[in-house]
Amino acid sequence: MGNDFGGSLPVENVQSLASNDLNHIPSRYIRPERQSEQVLIDESLQIPVIDMSKLVDEDELMKLHLACKDWGFFQLINHGILEEVIEKMKIDIAEFFSLPLEDKMVYAQQPNNIEGYGQAFVLSDEQKLDWGDMLFLIAQPLSLRNTKLWPTVPGSFRATLDKYSSQLQEVAICLLKFMAKNLGVESEKLTSLFEGGTQGVRMNYYPPCVEADKVMGLTTHSDATGLTLLIQVNEVQGLQIKKNDKWVPITPIPGAFIINVGDIIEIMSNGVYKSIEHRAVVNQEKERLSIAAFRGPSMKTIIGPLPELVKDKAVYKSIANEEFIRLMVASKLDGKNLLGHLKLQI
Repeated sequence: MGNDFGGSLPVENVQSLASNDLNHIPSRYIRPERQSEQVLIDESLQIPVIDMSKLVDEDELMKLHLACKDWGFFQLINHGILEEVIEKMKIDIAEFFSLPLEDKMVYAQQPNNIEGYGQAFVLSDEQKLDWGDMLFLIAQPLSLRNTKLWPTVPGSFRATLDKYSSQLQEVAICLLKFMAKNLGVESEKLTSLFEGGTQGVRMNYYPPCVEADKVMGLTTHSDATGLTLLIQVNEVQGLQIKKNDKWVPITPIPGAFIINVGDIIEIMSNGVYKSIEHRAVVNQEKERLSIAAFRGPSMKTIIGPLPELVKDKAVYKSIANEEFIRLMVASKLDGKNLLGHLKLQI
């Protein structure tokens, strides 16, 4: 998959940069807009919590529907993924990021390839940069794996990611079935588009920053995927979502996955479900690590509103998944700009 869709320009490693005891942050990382943005400090305002074991009940099913419709985000508890599988994934990715830079660079992104170690969506030498590094790998389907980019240190990494991604795949398909029911669509109509689909896993490392309030860990964006399943590796918070033009910090529940609706589900639901702008901020004193898995449809899918959900007219145009991926890779992160390209004039 990676070699045909474009890539990102190579930039300086942020983890290495941050270890140099900087007194001043390079200008490419400074975000003046950070000073004027309003962040809510009301801890009572949190995204909904969905209990996956109760989704057979109408009340919990309605909670899921409202979460996808009004928030675009929720925390998923009792998801069935074994705690030891999650913990091993956390341990292995933390160990990878603690390796010397030259060891990590063995897995560096190659030109015109979206996979590997580095940064994503850097398209020009003038572009503002994020205060973070990542390792991005295609984990599903097996036929798209480029195992040359899968770390061999720690020695358990490959087996751990294989087990972790397989279990995530089952959770994503199960959630899609319940979402289809809530939308009034036969579950197979939606899940069949995602079975055999892609799962990219983005492992994030955000170093501490002496001027944390002036930089961005991950630029404001909505996810160009179907569903995102995020787990925080350590206890340092950083995820914020946009609600009513204000930023709401998310406090993760231990053991829960943070799930968000991606652009593709917004398109397929004809705008009923919403992908929400979010970002990552960094800590002044501590590193932050997270793992996001992006569940997308199969490569041959035509992405467009499901016919059953087009009551009067379609809100979004239809586009081949391969074309959608090319558009995504060629776009820098910029709010919901990508989705805007696909919106029909009504």
